Amino acid sequence: MPAPFRERVSAVSSEVTRNPLAAWFAFVLVHLWLGFLALFGPGLPLGDVTLVYRFWMEQALDFGIWVGIDTMWVYPVVALVPMLLAAVAGLEMYAGAWLSMVMILNAVAFGVLRGFGRDRSRTQVAWWWLAFLVLLGPIAVGRIDSITVPLAIVAVVILSRRPRSAAALLTIATWIKVWPAAILLAAVVALRSRREIVSTAALVSLAIVAVALLLGSGANVFSFVTEQTARGLQIEAPVSTFWMWQASFGLGGAVVYYDRQILTFQVGGTGVDAVAALITPILGIAVVVITLLGIRAVRVGAPYLAVLAPLALALTAALIAINKVGSPQYITWLAAPVILGIVTSAAGYGHSFRTPAILTLVIAALTQLIYPYLYGLIIAADPAMLLVLTGRNILLFVLLGWAVFAVATAWQTEEGD
Repeated sequence: MPAPFRERVSAVSSEVTRNPLAAWFAFVLVHLWLGFLALFGPGLPLGDVTLVYRFWMEQALDFGIWVGIDTMWVYPVVALVPMLLAAVAGLEMYAGAWLSMVMILNAVAFGVLRGFGRDRSRTQVAWWWLAFLVLLGPIAVGRIDSITVPLAIVAVVILSRRPRSAAALLTIATWIKVWPAAILLAAVVALRSRREIVSTAALVSLAIVAVALLLGSGANVFSFVTEQTARGLQIEAPVSTFWMWQASFGLGGAVVYYDRQILTFQVGGTGVDAVAALITPILGIAVVVITLLGIRAVRVGAPYLAVLAPLALALTAALIAINKVGSPQYITWLAAPVILGIVTSAAGYGHSFRTPAILTLVIAALTQLIYPYLYGLIIAADPAMLLVLTGRNILLFVLLGWAVFAVATAWQTEEGD
């Protein structure tokens, strides 16, 4: 391709990507596409919403039995709020209402991310997020995680300027799905405003627990902690890869089975129960080690923004890679810390986030291939699909390793570099 032509194409591409109307047009197209796949694509990608969330709301509205209040529940209690909001237009419209709610929340996050047109420097990261959503597919809008991600994105964008507001958003998101606590922890370690962050998180949490107790939840408000500990090894989890290959070749008595209590496919075989019991403590140790690395980086004088983003990514990646669940929607969590890293590195702080940004896009694409379209082959332990799953899981550890290295070497960076 001649150099003048390449330069012209590059100039036009740059102009289009910087155009606010083009960005919002792309945003709408992406969400219409994801909504179409969620409603009509193979593999029932909206199954949790239409079958499980809707059932919980039907049970609550028709019979007065509220999960998390009247019964134990796998989710923190604030997850009831978006599930209930999706039922406002009627349970028969539940799927459409859910997708509309996710699109509205994402639109707010997209606007904040772009500075509502005032900050053209964030154009690149806004387009990155759209690419991430397309590559990840309908799972990006079809689970409760899709409510927490835009809240977390808004929080990381405003974190250094408005730590109290960001901490409140992250705390609310944590009481919907626990993972945003990783970003909260990173902020407490890295930022000078840690006292404001901790006090805000504590006050918001106390308010949530108080409301739940007034509604009669009792100890059920904390049941999401104990409900997760009893789970086995889900087939997509990186730790399950060894037994999935055994199941594929009929070795070691390894099998794939459906757990009707948890409503997910798990793997069984020799040593599975022992590993399932150990993986959560191992995750806890990993979180402690990563946190200590972050504290060390701050104490030896690393710029706080050079520590914040890789520490948030390391903690979030650890929650995915060292986990016995490993559901495909967990990949949505990576968007917020990667966006934080792209923004801070573009401002001249810390390591470049080009590598984790690319890795995350590849992980997202492989995850869409795994779920929902070819998930039946994963359940059947098909060798070809296990290669895809294994590759995706290895990349999760590569991403984790990159983030840990970036935290450990953050002191070598200087503000403004």
